[in-house]
Formats: sequence, C-alpha cells, structure tokens
Amino acid sequence: MCGIAGLFLKNARLEPELGRLLSGMLTVLTDRGPDSAGFAIYGQGVAGQRKFTLRAKPGFDVQALAAGLGLVCVAHDDHAVVSFAAEREAEVRAALAQHAEITIVASGARMELFKGTGLPEDVAKRFGLAGMSGSHAIGHTRMATESAVTTEGAHPFSTGADQCLVHNGSLSNHNDVRRILIREGISFATQNDTEVAAGFLSHQLREGKKLDEALHNALDRLDGFYTFVVGTENGFGVLRDPVACKPAVMAETDDYVAFGSEYRALADLPGIEGAKLFEPEPGQVYFWERAA
Repeated sequence: MCGIAGLFLKNARLEPELGRLLSGMLTVLTDRGPDSAGFAIYGQGVAGQRKFTLRAKPGFDVQALAAGLGLVCVAHDDHAVVSFAAEREAEVRAALAQHAEITIVASGARMELFKGTGLPEDVAKRFGLAGMSGSHAIGHTRMATESAVTTEGAHPFSTGADQCLVHNGSLSNHNDVRRILIREGISFATQNDTEVAAGFLSHQLREGKKLDEALHNALDRLDGFYTFVVGTENGFGVLRDPVACKPAVMAETDDYVAFGSEYRALADLPGIEGAKLFEPEPGQVYFWERAA
C-alpha cells in the first residue's frame, strides 16, 4: 500500500498555504498507510546559511546543545531545525556526532524534513505542518509491510543536501545497489530499499546529473516496481517503473503541479476543477524546476 502526496507551486502567492494543502492531502491517504508518516518542505533559504533537521531521543535538550554551539534552533516536537553559517557545516556536523542522542535527519539550504510513527494527521499536527510555507513539498504515509513500524523506517529519506525521496513499491536489487553506492561514499542509516533509491539519486546528482537525468538513469539501474516522487532544492520529479502497477494521478494548473496516489488526495486543491488530470506514463520522467 503506502500513499504519496506531492505539491510543486508555480504561483508564489500560494506558498503560505503549502503546508496546509499538503497536510490535507496526506490525511486523505491515511488508509493507505496508517503506521507512520513524514514530509519534506522547501521553504525560503537564507544566503550563506545552512540548516540541519535533527531528531532527538526523549529527554535530550536540543535547544541547550544548539545554544552551546551558537546555532539558531527552532523546535518541532522531538525534531528541531538548527541554522548556521555555511562555512561551519563540517564543524557543526562533527560536534553533533559527539552526541548519540541526536540524529541528523536532513541537511541543506532550504529543506526541512520531519517524520514519525502514527496517523498522518497526528504526525502533521505534531510538527505544525499546516503552518509551514514554501515552494514545494512531498509527503508519505506508510504501511510497514517489510519492516517494523519505526520512525527510522518512515519516509521521506534524504541522502544528500536538499534532496529527498518517497517511494511506493519494492526494489528487487537494492542490496546490490547499496553495496556499490557504499563503495562510492554514500552512507545509509537503514536497510530500507527506499533509502537506496534516494542514495542512487544523490550519487547521480553528485556526479553532475540534473534530476531528470538521474531519474532516467534509475530506469536502467533500479529493478522492481516503484513510484518515486523526488524533491531537490529547486526541482520536483516523478517516475513510475515500466510496469507501473502502483496507482498514481497528477494534476497541473497554472498555479501548481500535484501528485497523489489517488485522486481523492487532490480533490480539495484550489482550482482542481480546471486542472489537467493525468496518470503518469510508465517509464517516463516528469520534472519541474523553479528559478534558483
């Protein structure tokens, strides 16, 4: 099962509504994945600044740690977003690595990523998704058919700066691909096949490919049945495998591009009655990009 929602805004006037709209889309998909949920949202970056999204173990005082390191910190339940000057990234990463109670969930200039166990509506409320703004976002509701219900196993997965991926389906060659990527310097925190797909795209982007090129290469290198929805700092992409047995529907208007595992996730979007509705074709890359 599992459910995916994604929204890429073309009209900047809708940016204050991004979190609220995505929250509604995820909630509608609850019965496709009631075990855990997560989302990545691309807000406004600050020139010369970087941010980490952190997850802390219960009882650990992230704000005190951030203050001691001279970081700006915004708490979101058991997650927190810390911001700092870009030239400090290696220093901050090394300092955080000294604390086993802290996990770096995501990094980048614009992306913040939150996930947890429970119903999508509850996860969205815990992290205040409805009040978040930005240019694009992706989310996932998970039915844990192949592993335990944990926050670590929840989507999205991020293996590169400002890059994340959600996935519905199953890869058959993920262990082979994981071994190759580890040799290439990509690290993994879980055994989830979705994290391997994210790592593959991170490696492609690191090698200078654009997101649409990386997704084309995934068709040759990743076996199985899957639907990917991917976010980068400025891009939003969708790919279904050549068989395309997983459900997917998209809507495009002058104001946005939206993805849902089912149409009902899109039904309450503004202007949906005038949208171009279509099912993404098997093996075809769909890609949109905003001005940097």
